[in-house]
Amino acid sequence: MKPFHLIAIATIGSAFALSSCEKVLDKDNLGAADAELIFKDSTLTNLNLSYLYAQNTPDWGSPLTNTIHGNVNVAGLSDEAFADTKFLEGTLQQSDVGNFGTTLSATNNYGKIRAINMFLQDVKNGPLPAATKGRLRGQAQFLRAWRYFELVREYGGVPLVMTPLNAVGIEARDLTYLPRNTTTETFTAITADLDSAIQTLPGKWLANSDWGRITKGAAAAFKARVLLYAASPQFTPDNAAKWQAAYNASVQARDVLTANGSRLHASFDQLWFQEVGNPEAVFVTGYNTATGDQVKRNNQYDNSTRPSYTGTGGNANQPTWEMVKAFPMRDGKKTGQSTKYRYSDTLFYKNRDPRFDKTIGYNGATWPLNGNTAYKLWTYFRGTTSVENRASNTGFYTRKAINPTVNVSEAQFVGTDWIEIRYAEVLLNLAESACGVNNLTEAYTQLKAIRARAGIEAGTDGMYGLQSGMSRTQMFDAILYERQLELAFEGKRFWDLRRWRKMESTLNGKRRTGVTITLKATGVPADFATNRDNVNLDLAYTNYFTIAFKNLDTRYTINWKPQYYFFGIPQAAIDNNPQLVQNNTWGGSFDPIR
Repeated sequence: MKPFHLIAIATIGSAFALSSCEKVLDKDNLGAADAELIFKDSTLTNLNLSYLYAQNTPDWGSPLTNTIHGNVNVAGLSDEAFADTKFLEGTLQQSDVGNFGTTLSATNNYGKIRAINMFLQDVKNGPLPAATKGRLRGQAQFLRAWRYFELVREYGGVPLVMTPLNAVGIEARDLTYLPRNTTTETFTAITADLDSAIQTLPGKWLANSDWGRITKGAAAAFKARVLLYAASPQFTPDNAAKWQAAYNASVQARDVLTANGSRLHASFDQLWFQEVGNPEAVFVTGYNTATGDQVKRNNQYDNSTRPSYTGTGGNANQPTWEMVKAFPMRDGKKTGQSTKYRYSDTLFYKNRDPRFDKTIGYNGATWPLNGNTAYKLWTYFRGTTSVENRASNTGFYTRKAINPTVNVSEAQFVGTDWIEIRYAEVLLNLAESACGVNNLTEAYTQLKAIRARAGIEAGTDGMYGLQSGMSRTQMFDAILYERQLELAFEGKRFWDLRRWRKMESTLNGKRRTGVTITLKATGVPADFATNRDNVNLDLAYTNYFTIAFKNLDTRYTINWKPQYYFFGIPQAAIDNNPQLVQNNTWGGSFDPIR
């Protein structure tokens, strides 16, 4: 089903029979008469809001946008996947992350904020009923909070523009120069917007056609995430008051969502393929399967991630060996620590956390694709030639959220929705903030719930493989580890390592690795190529394959630098606005922690 905002935009032609209305909608800047025409009509107002959704909801995987490299897939900025990048080479420059905005553009953060501010002002001044105004404004305030959250986690405090201005520190008529607000002030503004949204938005939208709209629970969950960031080491030393605020917000989010029917989906892998009524979907970006209409919005993640020969793109988001090995055993114990399940690199796939097989595609794995429920993936080499038309660089693929039923030509049009915040994250945020306030019992409860849904064995002690009696520090580490597993390839790992200032300890001095699996030249059945789908996989790995490890980072060992915990303000932005002060980690005097 199309998300509500794409349905709305698709009906624009039939909704407006009057040419005067169509002309108004074509305008970039509305005069008073234009605004009065639109914002006295709830249909027109909702179409305006639909445009804001399309402009501001995050893309699949929440890429780091507007960098010198274009949009950057953050999986390659961590140990999840490989990318050859300045961020990990240690050569990032001040102006390389341009999300701050250096030109007058409707597509950068401040251009989008201006459109939101105009909407908020026009709805407020319009004649619609107060309750309708509240719901409209609440959704827009959430989107404005999202824009400022993107900015603050990248740069620290930024200029807060809460009313429409002609420009913000960029070259334009009626130029408005604004200094940076403190980081604390920026977080305060974000939470104020979200508090307002929580007050005015419904717990759920009753019509199926409203699928994808922001709810009270989404606003509460986003607030909990925002305050978790504010309490994290990236922004502050261990601060009891900030942890308490994050905990209170997480409890509120859990309670509001639960009261309105949210919960963990019964299936870790199938949760991506249910839309309307999905109990785990909290904040969603909608996509569709359109092939040529004016509101075509296919997710592109699916086609770019699957093996190339099962679609028309392929081979992105390939897991590293480090990510493959991170998953624990079926009893929840890390590899090498389980007394029940023996681990070996040769049979790396055996008896793992059930999320392993639902996240990682590996040589010999049964992976339903292109409508073939018995499809087996083979990635091995014969000598120096891969059996794949285009070999995986790491030896692995990401399976998460890949549609198993579409045929090769349809893969480019997959419309699976992106769930930016799902209920599992809400519970993990609650666990982390509970740990922050030293409520380890609550933290254990949430981790157990996540692991129980995953299918990890409870064990005789009912701990699902978790160490009993953990200290607060150990619990923080356990939660970060659980996030790595549960939220793998969902655009969270890089930001988690960054907000915990663990990039150096996790990655520096290392090279990410992949595998090359090769079929032996001798001792292999003559009919292996034609009968391999029927061969016992353990036997094949033990007797017929060799596994060699290779460095993916061939040019450098990873060298993340501490100043990257807050990116530099682009020089063009400073040149355009003399009030902007550079971060003190990039040669300026602005303290991004204050």
